[in-house]
Formats: sequence, C-alpha cells, structure tokens
Amino acid sequence: MSDQSPSPRSAQPESRRPSVGVQIGKITVGGGAPIVVQSMTNTDTEDPVGTARQIAELARAGSELVRITVNTPAAAAAVPRIRDRLAMMGVDVPIIGDFHYNGHQLLEAEPGCAEALAKYRINPGNVGFGKKKDSQFGAIIEKAIQYGKPVRIGANWGSLDQSMVATLMDENAKRAEPWDASHVAREALIRSALDSARRAEELGLPRERIILSCKVSGVQELIAVYRDIAARCDYALHLGLTEAGMGSKGITASSAALAVLLQEGIGDTIRISLTPEPGASRTGEVIVAQELLQTMGLRAFTPLVTACPGCGRTTSEFFQELARTVQAHVREQMPVWRVKYDGVENLTLAVMGCVVNGPGESKHANIGISLPGNGEAPSAPVFIDGEKAMTLRGDNIAHEFIGILDDYVANKYASRVG
Repeated sequence: MSDQSPSPRSAQPESRRPSVGVQIGKITVGGGAPIVVQSMTNTDTEDPVGTARQIAELARAGSELVRITVNTPAAAAAVPRIRDRLAMMGVDVPIIGDFHYNGHQLLEAEPGCAEALAKYRINPGNVGFGKKKDSQFGAIIEKAIQYGKPVRIGANWGSLDQSMVATLMDENAKRAEPWDASHVAREALIRSALDSARRAEELGLPRERIILSCKVSGVQELIAVYRDIAARCDYALHLGLTEAGMGSKGITASSAALAVLLQEGIGDTIRISLTPEPGASRTGEVIVAQELLQTMGLRAFTPLVTACPGCGRTTSEFFQELARTVQAHVREQMPVWRVKYDGVENLTLAVMGCVVNGPGESKHANIGISLPGNGEAPSAPVFIDGEKAMTLRGDNIAHEFIGILDDYVANKYASRVG
C-alpha cells in the first residue's frame, strides 16, 4: 500500500472549506491529507478465508481502505476472524463494514465485529423505516461512539429516503418556480446526508469521525451533487460514481466525473466502482483510481510508462510488447520497491516507437527508449535523465532494458532499509 506521503493538490474552490480530517486506523481522510484510494470486496463475507484473501489482494494492489459487506449474523461473526487472518498474512489495512437494514442488530449481537471494523458505513435511505428509522440509526451511532469508530453516512439515489423525497416534493410544489425532478432528487440526497450527520453529532459522534457521500450513477448529476454539498459543509467527502459499469465505459464515466471534482479540490477519498469481467481480479478498480490521481498530479503510487499509440511508421508490435512488459514489471516490483526505495513511485519511463517523437519524449523521462520504426536503423537509443546513455540492438532488447531499469532504481533511490 501507499504510505500516504504528501503530494501536490489542486487549489480548493472558494465554495469549499477545508474538510475535517478523519482518522481510520493509520489512514487520514480529509483535513488536507492526500486523497485516499479505497475499494470493496465481492466475496461472501461469511467465508473468512476467501474474504481475507481478496482484501489482501486489494491492499497489495494499493487499496488503502477496504470495505466488506456485513449483512448476516454469520458475516458479522466472521469479521474478527477475517481481521486475524489478515494480521497473520502481514496485511494491515483498515476494514470498513457496509451495513444496510439490520446493522443495528448485527453490531449489538456481535461485539467482536463492532470492535474489529475500522469504520462503519450507513445508508440513511435504508437504515430503518417509519418510526424505527431514528432509533435504528441512533443504535449504530451509539456503537460507533462506544467503540471509537468513524462512520460514513452514504446516501444513494437508488435507495433514497422516500419520506424525505415526499417532503421535498411538497415544498417544491409551493415554489413560484419549481425545480425539475433531478434537482429535487439531488436535494433529497444532500439533505439526507447532512441531516443524518447533524443527528449523529447531536447523539455525540464527533465531527472528526464523520464522512459523507452522495452517490449517483450519472456524470453530470454527480458533479452537481458534490459541488452543492461541498459548498454546504466541511465534512470529509467520499467520491464515487455508483454502478459505473464495466470496462471502458465504467473507467471513462468515473474518470470524467471524479476528475472535474478533484480538480476543484472536492473529495477526500475515492472509489472507482467497476463491474469486473467474469472471473477477473477486483484489483482493476484500484489501479484505475491510482492512475487517475497520479495522472492528475495529486498522488504518486507507481512509476508511469509513457508510450506512443503507434502509427504507419510503427507497424511492428515490438514497442507495444515492450511497453506492456515494462508496465507489468513495474507493477510486479512495486510491493518490494515501495518498501525498499524512497521516492521510487515518482520514476517516469518512456517506450517510444519511432524517431519522430521517440528521442524527445525519452529525454523527458528518467529512463526512455526510442525503438526503430519502419525503415529506421535497427537500433534503440536509451536515454537516462535526459542524456543518451547507450544503444541497444539485437533480439534481447526487452531483457536488457528491464535490467537498465532495475539498476537505475537500485542506484538512484535511497534505500529505506538500514
């Protein structure tokens, strides 16, 4: 995982006051801390072995917080065992419990679960209904106070508090210029989150233990909701486009929405809610979140590889294969490099396919290689810190370039060991 080291951050807009910092284990969310990456398991929490394995996989990929579903008595009972398994695996990542409908019962019945979780997540739209809503919400907040846990109050437009919606619709009907339906829905989300947060404070939960989120699945709606709530409070905010979708659609939609908000200084922790391909690793959403923050200059997680897209000058697939090999090597090595070398996440690499932009782009990177395009001499100059260092030729270029990369890391970055 990242050590949450300081990094540059976009200037906050005038409408956004600095958020209150929330401590979740060793991780700080808000209060000017670097933006935190989180993810969620899709295992059955009743299976502590499988769930611990996936949490470890997500944490090693760089997820700094991991949320799990806690929906049954057996799932709640499994939480302490999951935490203990992670400790035996050497994985120290805060676990967040996601509660819907029966969280008050589960936390009361399983004190081990209440203690083992690093944070609780409550959805005000389904924490309880009718007369039971306030008491059931209050019961969870009381457990958070008892065990010293922070809480995310996460409103979602797929499970809006219908009594809140009805009240706002009545108010809207009396306006001289009524809002449209989407505006009413946004206001219901925001009011649900803010009213619940204020109620939690009234019950005794400190402000510095509250995080808010207002999830929607539309890009423009998400931007509008978070601009509004950021202007109306200083709680730490969790960002995410809910039900973003699969593959390129989910990545594009999430990036489009979150990048706008992050650029405006809105958001303290993010999740990219991707639908994984069947059988695919859950870690894809972690990598997308990291790359979004890193390409925006907000965090640094792993060396980034610049590579040209290819054109008629580069019909050979060799540069594509080399770029993929270098990218894979970097990700494989980062768990070791991150522990061993200070600052290695800021390393830049370039794998270019021809003479047009190859040498120039390579000079801008810490290490760059310009491969021969069509009709060019069969040689590949390598540039290190802006200077041509050597030329590679033959069939072993990929192996030699990886060796150059490993040597550079070992010699350039200060060892954390000793």
